[in-house]
Amino acid sequence: MPIMKVIKPGFQSSIQDLGRFGFSHLGISASGAADAASLRIGNLLLGNDQNSAAIEMTLVGGEFFFDSESIIAITGSDFRPMLNGIQIPLWETVLIKSGQTLRFGATQSGARCYLCIKDGFSVDKILGSTSTHLLTGIGGYKGRSLMKDDEINFAGSDTKNFKRQCVKKEIVNEIMSNKKIFVTKAPQSNYFSTETLELFSSSTYIVCEEADRMGLRLIGSALRQINNKDIITEGVSLGAIQVSHDGNPIILFVEHQTTGGYPKIANVISAHLHKIGQLRPRDEIKFSFVSIEEAYKLRIGLELLISPESLISI
Repeated sequence: MPIMKVIKPGFQSSIQDLGRFGFSHLGISASGAADAASLRIGNLLLGNDQNSAAIEMTLVGGEFFFDSESIIAITGSDFRPMLNGIQIPLWETVLIKSGQTLRFGATQSGARCYLCIKDGFSVDKILGSTSTHLLTGIGGYKGRSLMKDDEINFAGSDTKNFKRQCVKKEIVNEIMSNKKIFVTKAPQSNYFSTETLELFSSSTYIVCEEADRMGLRLIGSALRQINNKDIITEGVSLGAIQVSHDGNPIILFVEHQTTGGYPKIANVISAHLHKIGQLRPRDEIKFSFVSIEEAYKLRIGLELLISPESLISI
């Protein structure tokens, strides 16, 4: 099979799809792309199944050599991709020729960039998914981040009828917008006073340096419980916002622990989870409460953005 060789891996590059589901009771969170919207659109551009395996890069991208031709699409944040020294666009199909090298730099905007390839990268599925769960070392390429000299197979494709297409600019702007993050109330929202809930939704928080795929610890206005009653450890969900003993919130992310004992003040709505995946250390974040009904409408709106109608031929 055709091979893509890793010349430089970047800071943290890994194989990801949309995640593995149904194993939380075994202590295995879904993992998958931190910005699932960008990955899905990249695969959509290529005519792939939206769950096809791609490479997720974080903060600093890698360098990759292709021994065969194919078609790629790069989505997410701008890592200044260069093909044989020539800058190429994001959110657009690009023809890769045999012997070419694709190099990424440091991010110019958000946290993560996605390299999608026609028909996806060829790695084995573990528990129904190709995604790399870095904390447990399962899935992806040998259960870890990519390293120098790794060789990853891809299907290869007929490029004779290659057609360029891109995502409409207004769709990209909407997907990559990092305005307020919408949240719903969580199981322990009643552990906090009305004034504290208002403080949470009116304050600006800063993402700590320790932010990773497991969670994002935030610094800002301390959130105090009405009383300091502990809760029995219980199952937690993707996007849950726990409040630690110091009063600072923690957003549980794609490789989160599946149980927790901190009270949860809110939960990021599913339509905004991809925005969390683009937050970098020292980024600022603000929250706003919405109803379950509004969260549902926003999810439908996101799904309408990730559709063939969002693509145009060029």
